[in-house]
Amino acid sequence: MFESIPGLWPWAELCQALALKPAAGPTVQRVVCDSRQIQPGDLFVALPGDPGPRFNPAYRSMVDGHDFVAAAAEQGAVGAMVHRSVPGAEELALLETSDTYDGLWQLGRAAAARHAGHRVAITGSSGKTTAKTMLAAATAGYASPGSYNNHIGVPLSLLNLPPQAQIAALEVGTNHPGEIEPLAAMIKPEVAVLLNVHSAHLENFSDWPALKEEKLSIFNALENKNNAVWEESLALSTGFCFGYSHDANARLLEIEGDLARFDLFGQILPARIPGGGEHRALTLAATLLVLKILDLDLSAALALPESLVPAGRGRVHRFGSSVLVDESYNANPESMRATLLAFAQRPEARKAAVIGEMLELGERSEAAHLEMADVLAGMQVFCVGEGTKPLAERLGSPWFEVADDVLLGRIDEFLEAPGAILVKGSNRVFWQHQFVERVLQKHT
Repeated sequence: MFESIPGLWPWAELCQALALKPAAGPTVQRVVCDSRQIQPGDLFVALPGDPGPRFNPAYRSMVDGHDFVAAAAEQGAVGAMVHRSVPGAEELALLETSDTYDGLWQLGRAAAARHAGHRVAITGSSGKTTAKTMLAAATAGYASPGSYNNHIGVPLSLLNLPPQAQIAALEVGTNHPGEIEPLAAMIKPEVAVLLNVHSAHLENFSDWPALKEEKLSIFNALENKNNAVWEESLALSTGFCFGYSHDANARLLEIEGDLARFDLFGQILPARIPGGGEHRALTLAATLLVLKILDLDLSAALALPESLVPAGRGRVHRFGSSVLVDESYNANPESMRATLLAFAQRPEARKAAVIGEMLELGERSEAAHLEMADVLAGMQVFCVGEGTKPLAERLGSPWFEVADDVLLGRIDEFLEAPGAILVKGSNRVFWQHQFVERVLQKHT
């Protein structure tokens, strides 16, 4: 979550950003929209659970943040943004707007306008969180937390951005047409990055070209279109690309384990890849391009620590003679295949893959899961979720409707002898149920 920053938002600035009559009020240290996360000094933004037709949340809720203003006050909030009167707000300074979603976006734009450093917008079907984490670590900069990449997460990330931060690396996501461009416009990035275009969220688009067009729209927010960074197969006419070919401005020459060599505009650079894998090496190539465009030092990016791998995105946990590779945060066909290929190269003789279904694939779901069968050869496989049923049948592997205690028991049996186990699937299969944490609690 966001850090508390003394003096982050003087009340007068918030009023000015919302075109409200100037009023005396507290200085805000953080801006949050979840009353359970309130700390003393926070501004609570009361958002309805259903934003109406403007946005496409993963689910629509009847819960309304206005009903939790009193709870926020009890936990130490100093102010709230509301669009209707609420009980329990008497002790809070209030920002009264006609719509709190509109107000949140107004404040997000104001936050971007007052930031004096470099802002980088990052999108792609996979690797967004890794890229922003690498970029922030290489510059001691700011990165949006978690997957704060939608109509709520992007403005909140901007609102909690320290104005003096040298660089801000911000994720932009999509699962419906028309979402990326307005979010990128809010950020007003100096550099924009498109890591890849895979089939994630394809079910909400007419076809792959429509999804590609949506991803490419991130570049419409650039004032200087040459500050576009993209994966070479996209074959764009402006900006800079990364990949494997001689035409790539940042070229991955070789990778062995967690060590790689790059050619960056003719300069040969050795680098450590936290977590290893070609997919992370390509993400680092994109990061190096951003730093080069911004004329920033490359040295920290070439020596990133292993601890940088975010939870759920390839972090390796060791216990005794066994390891667990945690890829439980998300999955799409391309990231699943890349992860399985990297896992297959591990030195452990015994390997097991716990494969969770890949969601939001629409009619392509069955074929996409079956395409994983060849890279799972030689491993013990456990399949979880409706979408993995055809794969389990093809492999003759056990299938589980959900990641439950029975599956935990099977994993325990596997870990009775030394080996490596991978957990990979869409967010709602493992991550939201803290499945990996439950495994680790029993073995560490």
